[in-house]
Amino acid sequence: MANPLRGEVLNLYKNLLYLGREYPKGADYFRSRLKAAFLKNKDVKDPEKIKQLISRGEFVIKELEALYYLRKYRAMKQRYYEDDNKNK
Repeated sequence: MANPLRGEVLNLYKNLLYLGREYPKGADYFRSRLKAAFLKNKDVKDPEKIKQLISRGEFVIKELEALYYLRKYRAMKQRYYEDDNKNK
């Protein structure tokens, strides 16, 4: 009998793995940390605890997206507003 939250957990893992490709410390670093985090919680059976862990993972996804957007913004700003910094 499979847990109904199994699909959500797998989807979360796949999404995090996809987002980790551009992680600043490298994809291998992110993948090893992600795997360790999921293996640490592999024996959790309580559906409420699993839902908490899923929501925590979704929070991490939002934080990663914010990190990537900020990095992209900084790169764009540096590229197009380079002259403003030299004049000051």
